[in-house]
Amino acid sequence: MKRIVIHWTAGNYYPSHYEKLHYHFLVDGDGNIHDGFFRPEDNEICKPNLYAAHTGGGNTGSVGVALCAMAGFKDKNFPGKYPIFKKQFESCMELCAKLAKKYNIHICAQNVFTHYEFGIKNPKTTSAGKIDIIFLPPYPWVEKDEIGSFIRSKIKWYSSKLYK
Repeated sequence: MKRIVIHWTAGNYYPSHYEKLHYHFLVDGDGNIHDGFFRPEDNEICKPNLYAAHTGGGNTGSVGVALCAMAGFKDKNFPGKYPIFKKQFESCMELCAKLAKKYNIHICAQNVFTHYEFGIKNPKTTSAGKIDIIFLPPYPWVEKDEIGSFIRSKIKWYSSKLYK
């Protein structure tokens, strides 16, 4: 595996059957980790209906991790009925640190990013215009274009704890 792509599901706090088809790991509102139906290794070579299709144009070699939240999101003033919780977010960052260690993925902007960042960097893919993740309710001061850096800093912090 080469990358980790972080998403929100735009759903409620618990993973649906549909969401489990599209992400390798899902973090529920309580911070619990749920496995998707496909293993990350299934995305090494993406074969129709045999991999987790989470990032249009960027699935091959990518681990898809999603926060179960953000249904009804409009903007930072109207995050919907299912905003991301701090405990949930932190659990996701710890999971990403473990995945980075397991798959020897260097935590940097080229290898660990949000679906939103991928869409910006790859405007000719179906990921262009995706809004996950452009707002973090537990950290509302983090600006949209700084969320990726914030996430990578959190993952690096958790990663540093894994080696102690």
